[in-house]
Amino acid sequence: MIRVAIVGTGGIAGVCHMPALAGERHRAEVVAAVDIDGSRAKSFCAEHGIPQAYTDLGEMLACERPDLVHICTPPYAHARQIVECLRAGTWVWCEKPLCLSLAEHDRITAAERGTFAAVVFQHRFGSGARHLRRLAASGELGRPMVALCVTAWYRDSAYYAVPWRGTWETEGGGPTLGHGIHQMDLMLSVLGDWEEVRAMARRIDRPVETEDVSMASVRFAGGAMASVVNSVLSRREESYLRFDFAEATVELRHLYGYDNHNWTCTPPDLWNPPDDVPSSHAAQLSALLDAYERGERPPLSGAEGRQTLEFVTGLYASAFTGRPVRRSELTFDNPFYHRLDGV
Repeated sequence: MIRVAIVGTGGIAGVCHMPALAGERHRAEVVAAVDIDGSRAKSFCAEHGIPQAYTDLGEMLACERPDLVHICTPPYAHARQIVECLRAGTWVWCEKPLCLSLAEHDRITAAERGTFAAVVFQHRFGSGARHLRRLAASGELGRPMVALCVTAWYRDSAYYAVPWRGTWETEGGGPTLGHGIHQMDLMLSVLGDWEEVRAMARRIDRPVETEDVSMASVRFAGGAMASVVNSVLSRREESYLRFDFAEATVELRHLYGYDNHNWTCTPPDLWNPPDDVPSSHAAQLSALLDAYERGERPPLSGAEGRQTLEFVTGLYASAFTGRPVRRSELTFDNPFYHRLDGV
């Protein structure tokens, strides 16, 4: 049985992680939960039947020695907590963003010693996305040429009253890092590495330090081009992806998750997924536990997990410098490698 601990007992832990773990109870057991608010940790444990509540991560790791830790804390805490878990010999599955810079990501990878840290990017794991990647890899759709990637969400001013939201120090970025990252990750999983990005980012309305809108044009190594929009100002919310291949157009319209009904293909006879698995934490957790049981690096860890953060870094670098940014520029001596605002 895989021993699991939850770190951070806020909404995402209860709404997404515990239901996913309930579906894996035949091979995973939640043995502890950690929260700096002791009463909240105890309430969470009582609600979900978890035997031990802690307020200190180090104490929990020493006492419980879990095999896997789910990190559901605010973004600024992720890198420190991940490294602490890895050094204790524990695998990690962390809510996005995994960390707040490429520098932090590389420190996390350096701390992996037969243990691994994976980021939650559940949209890669729905059957529609898996089917699209198979078709694209096989060449049945022809070569990819054009893509649209839109995250048009709405977050009001009250949303940003939570102290850690909306600042570079604690949230790390605006909707580019915290919201649109899911759609951009799915786009990258289909189109591969990017070469150049030209972007703008701006704070238009919300009471934040970070941007509340960003837009970018992207050129991929394979020759395709994409347009990307990330917004928290959009009253009619939608997540939209469009891929124009030489032989077909594939589209996905949803909000926070999809199943096969959210996909369309023109012409339709090219679209026949063999199963219907919704995008979800459960779908990704299943793949992660499979990797754990095989002793293999899990999906969305290491270089694969770094890919989307690298694109986010390039987008911010272009937006704040006012010039095109190439992927090859994001090296240690680049200020955006260390902080997404380049400061």
